[in-house]
Amino acid sequence: VQLQASGGGLVQAGESLTLSCAASGFTSDDFRDYAIGWFRQAPGKQREGVACISADFGSPYYANFVGGRFTISRDKAKNTVHLQMDSLKPEDTAVYYCATADLDFSGTYCFGSDYWGQGTVVTVSS
Repeated sequence: VQLQASGGGLVQAGESLTLSCAASGFTSDDFRDYAIGWFRQAPGKQREGVACISADFGSPYYANFVGGRFTISRDKAKNTVHLQMDSLKPEDTAVYYCATADLDFSGTYCFGSDYWGQGTVVTVSS
């Protein structure tokens, strides 16, 4: 079972990036059963949750710092989850990881769980 994060890069403040998380080794049915989240770790800081999407009809989770700038979505047919990031800020600079997640139905909290991808680097210049 693998999660492959991609789509990172160097952008200027105010620009957009879309991160993708591709799952392999899951059967389609298994992947659909997992909530998937994006987490990030900036240099010298702890890893933090960014956004998570449920396996079914639960509400997504967004960290407060997202402030409406990011949108998480999933393509169940392709076993992928995307994170559209708009209006990027220098403080969004971090390594972004996707992972299976524990997400409550109301979207109040989200924690990474069993499977993690290798990370993709996002650098936002001012």
